Amino acid sequence: MDRICRGLPQLSLRYRLLLATLLTAGLALVALGLLLSALFRDHARQQFVERLTADLDQVIARLEVDAQGRPTLDAARLSDPRWTRPHSGLYWQVDGAGANGTPGLLRSRSLWDDALTAPRDAPRPGELHVHEVLNHGREPLLLIERGVQADGAAAPWRVMVAATTVPLEAGAARFDSALAGSLALLLLLLAIGAVLQVALGLKPLGHLREALADLRDGRTQRLAGRYPSEVQPLVDDLNGVLDRQAATLERARAQAGNLAHALKTPLTILAQGASQARSDGAVHAKLPDLVHDQVQVARRHVDWHLARARAAAAQATVGLRTPLQPVADALLRVMTKIHAGKHLAMRGDIDPRLAFAGESQDLQEMLGNLLDNACKAARAQVVISAMQNDRHLRVTVDDDGPGIAPAQMTEALKRGSRLDESTPGSGLGLAIVQELAGLYGGSVALGTSPLGGLLVVLTLPAG
Repeated sequence: MDRICRGLPQLSLRYRLLLATLLTAGLALVALGLLLSALFRDHARQQFVERLTADLDQVIARLEVDAQGRPTLDAARLSDPRWTRPHSGLYWQVDGAGANGTPGLLRSRSLWDDALTAPRDAPRPGELHVHEVLNHGREPLLLIERGVQADGAAAPWRVMVAATTVPLEAGAARFDSALAGSLALLLLLLAIGAVLQVALGLKPLGHLREALADLRDGRTQRLAGRYPSEVQPLVDDLNGVLDRQAATLERARAQAGNLAHALKTPLTILAQGASQARSDGAVHAKLPDLVHDQVQVARRHVDWHLARARAAAAQATVGLRTPLQPVADALLRVMTKIHAGKHLAMRGDIDPRLAFAGESQDLQEMLGNLLDNACKAARAQVVISAMQNDRHLRVTVDDDGPGIAPAQMTEALKRGSRLDESTPGSGLGLAIVQELAGLYGGSVALGTSPLGGLLVVLTLPAG
């Protein structure tokens, strides 16, 4: 059925559903008709056999034995007048004893000059056999026979009764005609029902198409209206996609505005420095340092906003997984080279099976900022460790530096905040980490490390 429907791609969904429904109903009704016809024929034949068995019992009951041991039967004692009417369609016959006994030893007047011919199977006394035979006029007959053992007889007589099956076949034909008409009417009613069902069933899709047209033409921002329970989840999912798209667009606009605002200050400073350098030699000598510092600030702002955009895009991506240990080991090697002058002992304690459910670049950005801050503050050692709790990773970075007073920990997470002015930086490190972690549904917390310095706890979704 599915292959037939796939072979008609030019038909609309409405007509394909109608065609599939009608074909299924038609095949089911044909199978039902064949089954009912077979059941009717079997029942009618069984009743026919039962009537013939009753006639056979009547013949056997009237059967007598004369003085010479031969069977005799007074036909006048049989109740059905068809026994005496030639070729009436109801016949009886008694064959001689034994398998090779004389056929037609006794027979009904309705046989006239003919005789019943049955298979020579010699039924035992009391045993009933049923045969379908043709008489000499090629009339189909249903014949039943039974062996009757007379007292003193060497072998049983074969007593048989036969009746034409023409009325049986005619009745079955009338039943088939009536059944075919009834099933055809039922198929018509099913077709009408299928048309109504498909029309009513596809009506919500028509409303959905109109709602999509309104959405495409800008007359609405979401798919409005209520739909059947089979369609409503699709509408809700589409509205969810539209809401996420709108939120992403709004976030992109905000990111662009924030980036423009963040770059405005270093660009203004660079423009003022270039203007003053034309007339003031002292300013001209400081211009390279000014340009370098402001470019670094601008780069930090650009990196921050790019990281936010990347994290926001990663939220909609399923199946992201970044192993934690390789990223941490690589960053420790980099920090060892960057802060080689401090001779720090840096150690990582991370299970190789742990992974972060996000982009590798974002993980590098967060851990890199935390390790860089720890190395700047540390006196002798920095330790990074991690563990998994349910579906979250808990990454800790410890150092043995001076640490931060509890009252200043909230201030340290604010954007642009620098509690230690003696070290270079823009004050965006912890703010970037907090922003990225929040976009992934995580968090950043500060505390006092067992080493004596600052403890930073980064919570992220586990991959």
